[in-house]
Amino acid sequence: MELYNTLALLIVVAAVFGYINYRFLKLPGVIGLMILALVSSLLAIGLGKLGVDWVLKAGELVRGIDFHTVLMDVMLSFLLFAGALHVDVGALGRQGVAIGTMATVGILLSTFLIGTAFYYLLPLFGQPIDYIYCLLFGVLISPTDPIAVLGILKEARIDKSLEIRIVGESLFNDGIAVVVFISLFQIAQFGAERATPEVIGRLFLVEAVGGIVLGALLGYVTYWALRTIDNYQVEVMITLALVMGGTALATALHTSGPLAIVVAGLIVGSKGRQQGMSDITREYLDKFWEILDEILNAVLFVLIGLEMLILDISRTTLLVGVVSIGLVLVARWVSVGVPLVLLKRFYPFDRQTLRVLTWGGLRGGISVALALSLPESMPRDLLVGVTYVVVIFSIIVQGLSIGPLVKRLGLSTAPPTDGSTGSSSH
Repeated sequence: MELYNTLALLIVVAAVFGYINYRFLKLPGVIGLMILALVSSLLAIGLGKLGVDWVLKAGELVRGIDFHTVLMDVMLSFLLFAGALHVDVGALGRQGVAIGTMATVGILLSTFLIGTAFYYLLPLFGQPIDYIYCLLFGVLISPTDPIAVLGILKEARIDKSLEIRIVGESLFNDGIAVVVFISLFQIAQFGAERATPEVIGRLFLVEAVGGIVLGALLGYVTYWALRTIDNYQVEVMITLALVMGGTALATALHTSGPLAIVVAGLIVGSKGRQQGMSDITREYLDKFWEILDEILNAVLFVLIGLEMLILDISRTTLLVGVVSIGLVLVARWVSVGVPLVLLKRFYPFDRQTLRVLTWGGLRGGISVALALSLPESMPRDLLVGVTYVVVIFSIIVQGLSIGPLVKRLGLSTAPPTDGSTGSSSH
């Protein structure tokens, strides 16, 4: 019943906040939900200090939720599949080299820049830590979050070629970041001698390449199954089995589940939807994944807000976090700009594109989940607190302003939609 009560609490809170936001605040859905959850958490912290009993119990309930496991092992695959299902694979292929370079070279460059700047920043606040922990912070804060990006860009009505570049990068860079995070984590835990180039190379081969190959295999098997029948209930169930079974199989094979599900989702979303489904199946499949996506998105952003109940962010951590916002944005600008300059002959871009790619690179749940996975033996509280400050700024400030920025730069294809939101259709 413990798990059931936790899920019930999250769904009820998400539904109540969703209603309040849609009826009164009219903010983009994921942002409105997170703001309401944050405000509620801060009010609850105040009531908790006054000794209000039910608030203390709510805090215990939130403390019992393993955010890292819930997002990385349970929710992420569903959210990535729902996002990948509607990506234009042809457009993605045309931008493939740029997206691949930003998701690999960009992540490595960003990790080094943020980690190095963070290392020299912390002593100024009396919080010096080892360089390896600074690099760990650099890699966990570098990936743009596909969940936040997909949900918010839908409302920004951004130019399609630019949208596909941002979405494509965000779908792939979290898988690459997780591989780099695991490598640095092993160095931090066991020392550099245990994490040789050979070990890291093998890890990348198994995790990243293995994940992509597994995803392609699962995607084509699913496509074949969808082509051979015409029954929307069974076909929707097959896609559900793909996500759940594929994630479990990827975990058993020690490959990247997120990359496997993204690749499988792209194949099912292009070949499967176009050649393997009737119109009625396509309609039911889209609606099923859209609703599931909306619910999980709502729960995730409420959970991010509620985590404030149990985080202990000191004034120093808050100040470091505020300065780190600037570091992360500068590193994002450089790590996007360098690959684009290198590829300028093939993928021409202008300053406006670079601005949108920089400001539209939102950080979200993946950064929080990676930070929360750090053990107490590392400077966990500092890294979690700073990560939280950067993520909240990214989702609320950047998320609310990316639409107006796109419009002001003349890169919007249509006027923004109303208060409804989601992260599924493109």
